[in-house]
Amino acid sequence: MSDDAPSKSHGRLTIRPSLKPRELMEEPRLVQGAWTARVITLFPDAFPGTLGLSLTGKALEYGLWQLDVLDLRSFGTGKHRTVDDTPAGGGAGMVLRPDVVADALADADRGEERARWPWIYLSPRGKPFDQEAARRFSACDGITLLCGRFEGVDQRVLDHHDIEEISLGDFVLTGGEIAAQALIDATVRLIPRVLGNQESTEEESFSEGLLEFPQYTRPPVWQGRAIPEVLHSGHHAKIATWRKAMAGRLTKERRPDLWRAYCAKHGRDPNEDREL
Repeated sequence: MSDDAPSKSHGRLTIRPSLKPRELMEEPRLVQGAWTARVITLFPDAFPGTLGLSLTGKALEYGLWQLDVLDLRSFGTGKHRTVDDTPAGGGAGMVLRPDVVADALADADRGEERARWPWIYLSPRGKPFDQEAARRFSACDGITLLCGRFEGVDQRVLDHHDIEEISLGDFVLTGGEIAAQALIDATVRLIPRVLGNQESTEEESFSEGLLEFPQYTRPPVWQGRAIPEVLHSGHHAKIATWRKAMAGRLTKERRPDLWRAYCAKHGRDPNEDREL
């Protein structure tokens, strides 16, 4: 190849020449078609947070996914950039204004098809987030997340834009930023090439509707507790059977709701003691 031949971009949207070492560059590489999390928040400095660490952080650096954070305060009204007001009908706290949120959503809207790019509001009253939802989101092109604060968001803007509400659990946080990071982490790790071994996502908790089986590693005996003998047998079929049985047992004991759903799906009596 000639020295004058242009270099290939390998699918990147842009290549920015820089004298800085790659690890010191402020912006991650951009890869064509990478899954994108677009986050609307009053606290943009909260991101990437833990998403910038470990495997999700490396994947972000390598451009396997992208993070686009919008500061809700910049869409506020008046010289003080007000984003909230008192609740209609009275009550404690403040509510995010519909016009402010609508302007932020309009800026976040790049014309993507909603079926391929869901809009989500993190809310304790939303539908519980689970592994199936993570799989659904990972199959999309990206996601827009609205992080609430105070007493929440004016209902009219949620209804107007048909925004899906998602809850992390039956508890209340001071804002949606932590929930957004958890949702993004659970979703990003399902994107191909993010994890070193993609098979691990097929064996972990909830992959088949069951909790994950117990895991062990060296030393073989610790504090008088030995690794189950079957795991030393080298008999892969027996190991698989043991793991499936342990997953069923743990699910039945700790999450009877998941166990009943699993049994209903596979046409078996949840009170039976037979192995899976």
